Amino acid sequence: MSEHPIAARWRTLRAAGRRRAALIPYLTAGHPDPATSLAALQLVQAAGADFVEVGVPFSDPLADGPTIQRSTQAALDAGMTVPRVLELIGHAALGIPVVIMTYVNPVLAYGLERFVADAHAAGAAGLVLTDFPAGADPALEQLVLASPLALIRLIAPTTTPERLTRAVRGASGFLYLISRLGVTGARDRVPPDLAEHVARVRAASPLPLAVGFGISTPAQASATAQLADGVVVGSALVDALGSGGLPAAERLIKDLAAAVRGNGT
Repeated sequence: MSEHPIAARWRTLRAAGRRRAALIPYLTAGHPDPATSLAALQLVQAAGADFVEVGVPFSDPLADGPTIQRSTQAALDAGMTVPRVLELIGHAALGIPVVIMTYVNPVLAYGLERFVADAHAAGAAGLVLTDFPAGADPALEQLVLASPLALIRLIAPTTTPERLTRAVRGASGFLYLISRLGVTGARDRVPPDLAEHVARVRAASPLPLAVGFGISTPAQASATAQLADGVVVGSALVDALGSGGLPAAERLIKDLAAAVRGNGT
């Protein structure tokens, strides 16, 4: 069997022979409109992203802050649906792994088996279910684990040691550590206890570890890259795309890519 695309990407990064973390931007599918969304996906790859997270617009995005909520509503207003998200990913035809980030309800409404099959066919490599705790539905988990999609777990900074052990069991691709409690959105600084949380998760699993929620500037990305294998940037990029269009998004991605690779600010 061939190597999974996400594992292959991590191996390539580690074999690069230089200190670098992966840059993992997040974009809401269909924001600010479907055509620009497609261009943005292709742009972030060209500008230096190593993976990309594609958010499925959902009417009740409880884990997201105002920026991504607004982008979600704009995408829904433009007619973005789960089938159209998968079509968008397929049309983008990216050469970097695509991770779909969504809530459970849109997946169940589409049909879980159908979703994982169609997502893989569209070119997706991983799945993050934002509101699905590990162990909540073993049958659902097993179906995803048996599929070609990596099941990427979200880990909160308050996760207990016992819960952490259960949460990493069956995870694949990488782990996604939430840097702070609360919803998504830009913050002023990296949490002072981030190193402690990173060390705790690393001790529980050998999987690569990405950190997100609140990382918005090259300086914050650089600081996080000293600790983690990957840096996720969402709200800042969504805001740049919405307010400044593709040129602003490209500038931000290039600055972030330089920062996580150790040659930026």
